[in-house]
Amino acid sequence: MKRFEMSMDRVLERRKGLQKKHILWIAGALFFVFLIGMIIFGDHSSSFRVDRDKLTISTVEEGIFNDYISVIGTVQPISTIYLDVIEGGRVEACLIEEGAMVKKGDIILKLENRQLYQTVLTSEVALTEKENSLRNTKITFEAAQIDARKEMLEGEYRLTRKKRTYEQNEELHGKKYISREEYIQSKEDYEYEVKLREINKTKALNDSLMRVTSMQTLESDLIKMRQMFQMVRNRLEDLEVKAPVDGQLGMLDAEVGQLLSAGERVGQINVLTDYKLSARIDEHYIDRVMRGLKSSFERSQTQYNLTVRKVYPEVRDGQFEIEMVFEDSMPDNIRTGQTFQTRLELGESETAVLIPRGGFFQSTGGQWIYVLDEKENEAERRAVRIGKQNPQYYEVVEGLKAGEKVITSGYDLFGDAERIILNN
Repeated sequence: MKRFEMSMDRVLERRKGLQKKHILWIAGALFFVFLIGMIIFGDHSSSFRVDRDKLTISTVEEGIFNDYISVIGTVQPISTIYLDVIEGGRVEACLIEEGAMVKKGDIILKLENRQLYQTVLTSEVALTEKENSLRNTKITFEAAQIDARKEMLEGEYRLTRKKRTYEQNEELHGKKYISREEYIQSKEDYEYEVKLREINKTKALNDSLMRVTSMQTLESDLIKMRQMFQMVRNRLEDLEVKAPVDGQLGMLDAEVGQLLSAGERVGQINVLTDYKLSARIDEHYIDRVMRGLKSSFERSQTQYNLTVRKVYPEVRDGQFEIEMVFEDSMPDNIRTGQTFQTRLELGESETAVLIPRGGFFQSTGGQWIYVLDEKENEAERRAVRIGKQNPQYYEVVEGLKAGEKVITSGYDLFGDAERIILNN
C-alpha cells in the first residue's frame, strides 16, 4: 500500500512600501489637481503677437487742450439773388452773357408773350367803355338835375300865384264881394301847392342823394379798373428780365427761341461787394457749433478772422453746413470757389490729459485702449473715457494718467485680443 504525502501551501509575506500601481495613481491625481489649478488660477486671456515697429506707441501727457476743429471753407459771394421769370414767354433776345458784370436795372433777357398783349388790349378796351359809360351817366344826371330845378321853379311860381289869389279872395270874401265857394276853392288850391312843394323838395333831395351815390360808385369802379389796367400794363414790363442788384451774372440758362414758364429760374446775380466761407462739418459737432463762434486762417503770414453767421440744421450724408463771414479784412484777389483751411474755435483752452489722435479710435470708439506695461513688452486692454477732440489730440477724461504709454495705431488686426505681446 502506497503512502501518499500531502504537502502544505506556503504562506507568502505581503510586500511593504510603494508599489508600481500606487505610483500611477498618485501621478494621475497630481495631474488632475494641476489641471484644476490651471482652470481656476491660469491666465486665459487671449493674446496677439505683433512686431513693435508695426505699431504707433504714444505717451500720455498732460498739457493745454485747444478746443478747435479744422474745417475747409469754400469762398462764396456774400449773397446770391436768383433770377426767376415772372411772366412766361418766348426768349426774344439775350442781351448779357453769363459771367458779365451788371448794374441794377440792366436788361438781361427780353421775352415775347402774345397772349399777354391780347390781355392788355382787352383790358384797355374795357376801360375805355367804362369811361364812356361814366361820362354818359354824368350827362344824364346833370340833365335830370336841371329838370328837377325847373320843376321846383315852376312849383314856386304856381305857389306864389295861388297864394296871391287866396289872399285877395280872403279879403274880398270878408267884404262880401265874392262867394264863399270861390274863396274856399282858392284856399284849397293854395294849400295844395304848399304840400306839393314839400313833396317836390323831398323828391329832389332823394334824387340828388341817389345821383351822388351812383356817381361815387361808378367813379370807384372806374378807379379800380384803371388800377387793374395799370397792373396788366406792368406785366408787359415783366417780360424784360432785369438785374435786381449790381453784381456778376451767373448760371444763365436761357437761349433765344426758348419757351420759359412763369416762375422758372434762369440765372443768378452774385453780389461781389463782400464774400463768405461755406463749410461742411461732421454731424458729431452739431450740438457744439452755433452762431457767433470764431474762426481763423493764415495766408501770406497774415491771419484773417471770421465769425459763424449761419448754422443750417439739415444733416446730409453725415454732415451739416455753416456760413462764416469776415470780421474785418479779407485776402486780396479772393475768388469764388477758393478754399481755405480754417480753425474753428469750439471753446476755451484748458489743461487736460492728452493722447495723440490715431486709428485706434475708429476701432474702439474711444471706449478702451491698449496700455503698455512698465517693461513695454506687453500691452493690456483698458477701459477709458474720451472727451473732446481736436485735429491733434484726444482729451482723456478718465482711465489714463500722464507718463503711460499706449498703442494709438489701428486695431483692425488684433480682433478681440485682451493682450498684445510686442516682438522687438
